[in-house]
Amino acid sequence: MKNVTDSFVSLGHWPSAGSFGFNADILSTNLINLSVVLGVLIFFGKGVCASCLLSDLLDNRKQRILNTIRNSEELRGGAVEQLEKARARLRKVELEADQFRVNGYSEIEREKLNLINSTYKTLEQLEHYKNETIQFEQQRTINQVRQRVFQQALQGALGTLNSCLNNELHLRTISANIGMLGSMKEITD
Repeated sequence: MKNVTDSFVSLGHWPSAGSFGFNADILSTNLINLSVVLGVLIFFGKGVCASCLLSDLLDNRKQRILNTIRNSEELRGGAVEQLEKARARLRKVELEADQFRVNGYSEIEREKLNLINSTYKTLEQLEHYKNETIQFEQQRTINQVRQRVFQQALQGALGTLNSCLNNELHLRTISANIGMLGSMKEITD
């Protein structure tokens, strides 16, 4: 603020004519420049009215300003129109996004239920297969145990018979046991 005040104060004081240099005072240099420009215009434009030239310059400047204002108003109108179109598109896109969101959530819930049901059915099938496998393995194990018990009993009986029986009785017992094994084998198959 002090510089502006100093500039106005220094208008009344002109530097001495003996010094030449760069004057940084804007207001005093503008006055000097304006007087030089007007002097040149008057000197070279003797046949042209200085006020007419200045009036033409001002009219041209006024027309350019008016054209700029008109162009700015047209651009502003176009921008407002584009803004309204963009807002309408935004509202439309927001509605579509909401619809997609709602549809997406319902689709996700539907897929979730389908997946749960499918998984439940798969688990039921696996449980059924597991139970069948367990039953099969139990039956097979029971059959193996029966066969081993029967073989051990048979070997024990044969051992007892061998020690107690003579050869003829021994051969008849073996034949009877082979017959029983054959009939048991047919039953198990």
